[in-house]
Amino acid sequence: MTQRNRTDRHHGKGRHHRTGAAAGGLAAALTALALLAGGCTGATGGVRGTPGSAGLRDPYFPKLGNGGYDVSHYALTLGYDPATGRLAGTAEITARATQDLSAFNLDLAGLTVERASVDDAPAAVNRAGNELTLRPREEIPDGTEFRATVAYGGVPEPVTDADGSQEGWLRTGEGVVAVGEPTGSMTWFPGNHHPSDKAAYEITLTVPAGFEGLSNGVRTARRAAADGRVTTEWRMAEPMASYLATVAIGRYETTTATATAGGADSTATASATATAGGADPTAAATAGGAGTPAAGAVSVLTAADRSVAAATAPLRGEIPEILDRQARRFGPYPFSTAGAIVTTDGTLGYALETQTRPVFPAASFDRTTLVHELAHQWFGNSVTPATWRDLWLNEGFATYAEWLYAEEYEHVPARTHFERAFAQDANWAFPPAAPPAAENLFDPPVYQRGAMVLHKLRETVGEERFGDILRGWPAKYRHANASTADFTAYAESVAGRDLDALWDVWLYGDERPSRP
Repeated sequence: MTQRNRTDRHHGKGRHHRTGAAAGGLAAALTALALLAGGCTGATGGVRGTPGSAGLRDPYFPKLGNGGYDVSHYALTLGYDPATGRLAGTAEITARATQDLSAFNLDLAGLTVERASVDDAPAAVNRAGNELTLRPREEIPDGTEFRATVAYGGVPEPVTDADGSQEGWLRTGEGVVAVGEPTGSMTWFPGNHHPSDKAAYEITLTVPAGFEGLSNGVRTARRAAADGRVTTEWRMAEPMASYLATVAIGRYETTTATATAGGADSTATASATATAGGADPTAAATAGGAGTPAAGAVSVLTAADRSVAAATAPLRGEIPEILDRQARRFGPYPFSTAGAIVTTDGTLGYALETQTRPVFPAASFDRTTLVHELAHQWFGNSVTPATWRDLWLNEGFATYAEWLYAEEYEHVPARTHFERAFAQDANWAFPPAAPPAAENLFDPPVYQRGAMVLHKLRETVGEERFGDILRGWPAKYRHANASTADFTAYAESVAGRDLDALWDVWLYGDERPSRP
């Protein structure tokens, strides 16, 4: 994500919504669950399972996410009516229990749950704020795979974050764009909405005639019904944190291309344009199923609102080349598809690195921001923070990717950017690895000082070993989660020495050194 500005909401986000469960019914249900949990004994006929935790105790969002299970796959079927703003959805969630479960929670803000089941048997439903509790008819033993299905609907509302920005399901005049960092995805589908629980996705969108539905991953089908409604199917085979899921609905023009962002010897190939075709014509470049690029081929699909399509086409056309250049620095591109979505201005106040297909308001679609959001595909999307306290690993790397790009292709040394950042007082408000509160997650130290940490690491270990870190870090934690402690340990293992003096000053220190 580009750095947010609280004055003009240049980097805003999501929304909150409540469910409508009656307080008395909820209390009774929770009491019943407590009695079940209290009755857990080793006696024959006793209840073994306990409810999964409501929240994963994230340092900034303690109730975000849920315990007791691990999701492997989401199948979301969504229908949207722009005229009324109503969303109708079904979420099929495949997960594996990590304890004996008598009940488990999903995060869902607002919207009305119509029915729910677990393994095709009706499940009891309770709501409390953003917590949706499902109690299956039969307990789920530890290690067992299960499928929860939730049918829901309503008019989604955005979340207003602690810093005043908005995220979630954002209406854009005729259409909508959905973004979710850090919590907004719960406004449009139920799930385990913490970055530590990544999963594969299949998203099916049905929209009225004249509209396009866009999402993450490979477009596997597009079909029109007799009444003109258009259904598109998208598959994100590689694991994705829910805050990186996106939907864009509007009057878009699409362009396809192919890149070979496989590393140092890769080159961009020719592109072709199309508007609203069938299955993604570049998906054929993927052999052996989604997520397995053929000989490093990466399908590229970009989309732009018709009002800005012509103006943004040249820069969108540079994406294969930018990916190729980044692959030379960071190693092979970690996904089988790439692209961008450019919306009109006025609703979304920031760009966001939604997986494989970052979203940009037209005013933010420039080369520097594009480089930043594409770099996130390695740093943040493939290697995802273990908790929101580790966000500097996303934003520091993406900001430093801007500096590296300017150094190599615009002849502005990274040291110049470092010295400029060093001189700015705002970058010393707090250490990048320790934002004081949730409203500070997208403040300058996380971005600029995070990049400064990496530049000091580069100067300390030298070009060769720093290059090894840039490529090795996203390779070691490819499609996984990692913490700040993981990164410092990895950097020290590559450097072959202790780097506490560097971390103490640049990563964790409160005071600005006397000189850069």
